[in-house]
Amino acid sequence: MKTIALFLAPLLLSFLFTTNLAEVTSQSRTTVSPQAAKPLMTGADQVSAYLPYLKGKRIGMVVNQTSIIGNKPSVDSLLSLGVNIVRIFGPEHGFRGNASNGAKVDDAVDSKTGIPIISLYGKNKKPSQEQLADIDLMVFDIQDVGCRFYTYINTLNHVMEACAEHKKELMILDRPNPNGFIIDGPILEKHLYSGIGMHPIPITHGCTIGEFAQMINGEGWGGLPGKNLCKLKIIKVANYTHDTPYTLPVMPSPNLNTQQSIMLYPSTCWFEGTIISQGRGTYMPFTVLGAPALKGIYSFSFKPVSIKGMSETPLHQDTECYGLDLRNYDTNIFRKTRQLNLQWLIELYKAYPNKAQFFDTNYSNQIGNFNFRSGNEALKKQIMAGVSEKEIRKSWEPGLSAYKQMRKKYLLYP
Repeated sequence: MKTIALFLAPLLLSFLFTTNLAEVTSQSRTTVSPQAAKPLMTGADQVSAYLPYLKGKRIGMVVNQTSIIGNKPSVDSLLSLGVNIVRIFGPEHGFRGNASNGAKVDDAVDSKTGIPIISLYGKNKKPSQEQLADIDLMVFDIQDVGCRFYTYINTLNHVMEACAEHKKELMILDRPNPNGFIIDGPILEKHLYSGIGMHPIPITHGCTIGEFAQMINGEGWGGLPGKNLCKLKIIKVANYTHDTPYTLPVMPSPNLNTQQSIMLYPSTCWFEGTIISQGRGTYMPFTVLGAPALKGIYSFSFKPVSIKGMSETPLHQDTECYGLDLRNYDTNIFRKTRQLNLQWLIELYKAYPNKAQFFDTNYSNQIGNFNFRSGNEALKKQIMAGVSEKEIRKSWEPGLSAYKQMRKKYLLYP
């Protein structure tokens, strides 16, 4: 009987492993694009393509609430498949995605799994040698929205730098870029590098995380000069092009809480360097724009309040703001024009009664400064001088065209 038991044990384990894999795979979320004959599948959802590579290794995972396989957190799914996850690294907003914008996130222990969580948003922006010592392979699986001032590409750069320094391979489970069809905006100037921009790219960069990682390597950005490159293994999105429409199954951060906000974000976020509220402190952030001084000019209004986990001290807190309601704006226009909307910035500056208060008001740090947000010093001056949109866009050249040409070297998708 003992011999029979020893013979059956491996078969039983194999059966259980196969059953778990089938269960996880069957939950995989697919998005059918009208432009694609086959369903889109994220890198994470293609479990069978990378699971054998994880087996037998000690894994570190850079993840947040968008890191899912099907409808289940990827950490939980991979643990159920026997993957040895020894440490979790969380970006801005934390591992569970419930920290407010810009809030410091502390190290912790995940209450569900008992796995240590290291914050990469605060004093420790990149994994240390000690934190990587018992890790064989790092896995990066975070949904990006394709915008320069969205901080997850900075987190990616810091992780790549640490992996290169300490000879650790980085696997990227790639995901679609919902704004991947648009490449627009001024190129970030080096003297304006900050926590909301550390790469010489336009506002919308037109890359997936996997493509952007290849660009960081190839261009030697962010502490990766010469041959000190990060070893990458990228699990590509299946059946994806940069024109494929993609609705995010999980909102990527507390203030990007609707698909509409994600599509408007590249065109409304630079208002954070102005006196104009972008709706932080409401449940419709980045889809409304306004300020108290615009009363009588615009009829639409909203009132920012303190909302825990979203914005505790929003601009114009507890004060009625008047301005633009973009919640029903047809965002398909971005796909047609391949451009950001500059008109809202031009319009609201012209409408604002006290022009001297419009830019960089009530801010004491770089993050709130309009020039750091736009990426150059020219745009602010151009808006104040009444320069036309056509002339403003012309001034973004030849940098924008040069970036588009450089980007082609790193593309994984048409």
